[in-house]
Amino acid sequence: MRERDRRGGPGADRGGALRRMRGRRRRGLGPAAGRNPDVTQPVTQPATPAGAPTRAQGHGPPRVPDGAPRSEPPPGKRECRVGQYVVDLTSFELLALPVLRNAGSSSGPGQRVCVIDEIGKMELFSQPFIQAVRQMLSTPGTVVLGTIPIPKGKPLALVEEIRNRNDVQVFSVTKENRNHLLPDIVTCVQSSSK
Repeated sequence: MRERDRRGGPGADRGGALRRMRGRRRRGLGPAAGRNPDVTQPVTQPATPAGAPTRAQGHGPPRVPDGAPRSEPPPGKRECRVGQYVVDLTSFELLALPVLRNAGSSSGPGQRVCVIDEIGKMELFSQPFIQAVRQMLSTPGTVVLGTIPIPKGKPLALVEEIRNRNDVQVFSVTKENRNHLLPDIVTCVQSSSK
């Protein structure tokens, strides 16, 4: 089991569970203590003025409300939207892809843990991101700890592909259990690192 995924509804704080896992590793209480995991993290801003680019706290690529300034899609490409948000695909790829490629190409002794906070609808507009995630999942010696959304509506192909892998362990994160799952996740990551 190399891929770890946790899911839960709105407010379950899947990203918070990932941050607690990272903190535990840094204190030497988790797997591969002393090594820095490669992590894609959101670029969040405190209360943003009207029209400024925003990002949901801890979820997804940069997105901006309709009418706000943003980088334009390349010529011939359509604008990527999720609900009221337009996904700034260029900014997302500039942020996330180098981190994923670095995590996948790192060579060193032992296992590596790559943390991806959200593989969801917004991220899946990026074909290079999809390829990088698939590559990461196939990289020997790499454990991926990530979050995926709960299934609802039209299935997301990569999310379902991940969920149905034989080497994936799914933890459902809820408001009720989010503060008690960390020991189970640590054990699971440690056992997959051997």
